[in-house]
Amino acid sequence: MFAYIIRRLLYAIPILIGVNLITFFLFFVVNSPGDVARAHLGEKYVTQDAIDNWVQEKGYHYPLMFNGEAEGLAKATDTIFFQKSLKLFTFDFGQADDGRNISSDVLTRMGPSLALAVPSFIIGIWVNICVALVVVMFRGTRLDKAAIALLVSLMSISGLFYIIGGQYIVATLWRLVPISGFEPGPMAWKFLILPIIIGVVSGIGLGARWYRTLFLESADQDFARTARAKGVSELGVLFRHVLPNALLPILTGIVVVIPSLFMGSLLMEAFFGIPGLGSYMLDAIRAQDFAIVRTMVFVGSVLYIIGLILTDISYTIADPRVRLN
Repeated sequence: MFAYIIRRLLYAIPILIGVNLITFFLFFVVNSPGDVARAHLGEKYVTQDAIDNWVQEKGYHYPLMFNGEAEGLAKATDTIFFQKSLKLFTFDFGQADDGRNISSDVLTRMGPSLALAVPSFIIGIWVNICVALVVVMFRGTRLDKAAIALLVSLMSISGLFYIIGGQYIVATLWRLVPISGFEPGPMAWKFLILPIIIGVVSGIGLGARWYRTLFLESADQDFARTARAKGVSELGVLFRHVLPNALLPILTGIVVVIPSLFMGSLLMEAFFGIPGLGSYMLDAIRAQDFAIVRTMVFVGSVLYIIGLILTDISYTIADPRVRLN
């Protein structure tokens, strides 16, 4: 297994380089260093000297990817791509274009993101599995058909509808919780409870329907019929036999998502004013802050690769027949 992990980590290096290249290319196709300078200095009443000074100060005066005027290795190293993007592989995130320390920002904003994402994730999985098991218990009946229609309807509704509707009804009409904002410490729950509930409810349609499909594949297998013939109740069959048999595909969907919980929820944090990593990324896009954008894309890619490795490892734990070579 150790050799497998090392091999996967080595495979990740060209993937991360490719992600960096694509991010770099897309950003600077749309923006020139002068455009980035204007976005930070202001569109009006900014002089060319001020733009040139900002570009020089922030290190955007180099050529993008190849320096034809330099000699030797400097042709590659004296470029914006080398100076800005390749340092990420040492986890040196540097400073944002407005001078803030990116590593410090990430550590500060990780807490609110996890406070929102982890409860939504755990409660959402539990609710989706329970709903799916109940629907499978009544498979083939009118309740099953009605549940499928409801789940399809729920998954067809945009997430923005749940966010805006929840804010209007719960926060504006009923005034049960603040409509937005965040307060660190014990009182953070009053700002998080509504987005957590919305996150769980908005995911029931897709999640419960997917789990239902997994459980249906096992509900009528030979081992399930044998358990029923021995007098095991339908509830016991579902929890003792069907659920464990569907563990591998469930792990695929769960473990791979765990690392990306650190990245937060962009829409949820933006609408509820939660200072997490999702809103951090959105603010950086609006401000055209390439330093933050490239860092968040890189961190997201690393976390996704870690999630895939953890998924493969979890297979060997859940099913000893699976071996990683």
